[in-house]
Amino acid sequence: MMTTEHNATAETEDFEFAALSEAVNYRHAIVREFKPFLKGRVLEVGAGIGQTSSAILGLDGVDELVGLEPDERFHQGFESALPEVRLIKGTTADLEAAEEFDAAVMVNVLEHIEHDKEELVRLRGLLAARSGFLCILVPARQELYSRLDAHFGHFRRYGRRELRSKLEAAGFTMNSIFYFNLAGYFAWGLRYKLLRGMSFDVGQVRLFDRKIFPLVNRLERGLCRPPVGQSLVAIARA
Repeated sequence: MMTTEHNATAETEDFEFAALSEAVNYRHAIVREFKPFLKGRVLEVGAGIGQTSSAILGLDGVDELVGLEPDERFHQGFESALPEVRLIKGTTADLEAAEEFDAAVMVNVLEHIEHDKEELVRLRGLLAARSGFLCILVPARQELYSRLDAHFGHFRRYGRRELRSKLEAAGFTMNSIFYFNLAGYFAWGLRYKLLRGMSFDVGQVRLFDRKIFPLVNRLERGLCRPPVGQSLVAIARA
């Protein structure tokens, strides 16, 4: 179904997973932003091989986590890592109408979906009965869109106004929306936009995650949210 297919131009075997396996602090920082809103029955859309899922499972208040992943290449990895978690092999369009959730999480997923507005409408339908929260992280700022974005199957990068508008048009009420990872904005712009890089250096990802990102994240959370960022976080209520 066209509204939920990932971009057919995606060519890489493992997308961002190899590098993100080293981004431990980054991954936990994302879940920390979502933590106050993740309670009860939680759906992770685009669960991949379960990297973010593992962090969500450690949260108090999460009674059940359900993974949703359409790409069969990742199913075995998810099931091996998290055999206790129910994995639905498909998209939101494949969920039964009776499914209800208290929260849904999407981390670097919405940009892969061509008809993102329709996807948001479906997500609201899954959350509306329980007035649940949708917690999203997406790549930010279209001026950073690079050959690597296209290689990963990204249809777009988002600005704050665009994402807010699409969420509200789908029937959500905004709780918060903010840019995330200011240092990553400049790093991505240099390496992948200006220098036209086409791969992640796992060692550099590890260095950034251990030495640079924790300081940047503490400043962003403790002082003020940045005016731009590598990513955009949105939390909205159905």
